[in-house]
Amino acid sequence: MRQFVSKSEPVAPSEARGVNNRQTSCCQKQQCECGERKKARGMAESDLLSSSSLQENVSATASSPSARVPATFEGAAVAYGSLVLMALLPIFFGAFRSVKHHKEQRESGETPDIMSHRDAALFPIIASAALFGLYIFFQIFSKEYINLLLTGYFFFLGVLALCHLLSPIISSLVPAAIPNVHYRVQMVKLQSSGGNGADEDLINYSFSTHDLVCLLFCTVIGVWYLLKKHWIANNLLGLAFAVNGVELLALNNVATGVTLLGGLFIYDVFWVFGTDVMVTVARSFEAPIKLVFPQDILENGLAANNFAMLGLGDIVIPGIFIALLLRFDHSRSSGKSHVYFATSFLAYIAGMAATIVVMHVSKHAQPALLYLVPACVGATLGLAVLRRETKLLFQYEDSPKEEVEGEKKADKKAK
Repeated sequence: MRQFVSKSEPVAPSEARGVNNRQTSCCQKQQCECGERKKARGMAESDLLSSSSLQENVSATASSPSARVPATFEGAAVAYGSLVLMALLPIFFGAFRSVKHHKEQRESGETPDIMSHRDAALFPIIASAALFGLYIFFQIFSKEYINLLLTGYFFFLGVLALCHLLSPIISSLVPAAIPNVHYRVQMVKLQSSGGNGADEDLINYSFSTHDLVCLLFCTVIGVWYLLKKHWIANNLLGLAFAVNGVELLALNNVATGVTLLGGLFIYDVFWVFGTDVMVTVARSFEAPIKLVFPQDILENGLAANNFAMLGLGDIVIPGIFIALLLRFDHSRSSGKSHVYFATSFLAYIAGMAATIVVMHVSKHAQPALLYLVPACVGATLGLAVLRRETKLLFQYEDSPKEEVEGEKKADKKAK
């Protein structure tokens, strides 16, 4: 979903000064000095676009024009290995959280918000329109103002995503001295006296003092990112987005998943290979929608600024498909066997490895979904064919259509 961009910052003007003094002596012991000072100014500037949807080099500060230390093999290996590990964590934990979330929805009678086949087919078109719209905005308006608005927007989203992810952990760490008092904020629209319908909840939100402690902690991380744009703060918010995306974005069946991944496969290839739109937007867009890791961390430590990058789309899109397969495994074996989940998960790792290898061999931009989609879909369908479960796989639905429509009708009658 995202492309790799390498940026080499403009090299600051260098001055070369030289003084050449000549002395001559004659019989009258007259000394003559001639001095000439030469001043040369040169400026070298390069802006190199390189390969894969895996990496983006960005400056540590806008005011530091110093050239970066080239990435060593060891540094690049650490960076790419860390990115792959950070990509696997949201998929693994998000998939298992999606199983729990889906079970809770069923038990509570909540109507699931699922992606239909039509939604999946339209998604690449909508994503293309959004991408091109951002490209036009960056061409017309100052990117500083656009990024200021986007930073504020993603600050609030990131804090909420981080709270949703860390709330159980923070709650278990809060000292017993802080009582866990529960609160509820509720706003109800009352029906008229002659109406037969039930009152409608406009706002119905419950929280506790432990949730407030978690909110405070997550806000500190959000402010850290807001003020410093530090890569660790960026990764914390990015991981929260990725885990929540895999957990909450639900594909209802495998056919919908194949349609979505196939459409985004074409989307990714077209916008990376066909135009410079995605490259331009990626270079201009400042938001925690990517995971980054410095390739020069071995040399510069936490102050490193030569980053490799992986867009969240390359995690969440295959991740929701892998999460669907885990729910399929649970539906047919009570969670004892995760064969489809394990196969697609290993296929994702292979696809990531292929992206990195091709990037370095070809030295050209490689959209990650070009390798991830065939790997995940191909491995899943191949396993289904070998196990003679293709029909069973495509018949599975998280929420059957009749069940969802029945719940929606019941909700309308209640209102």
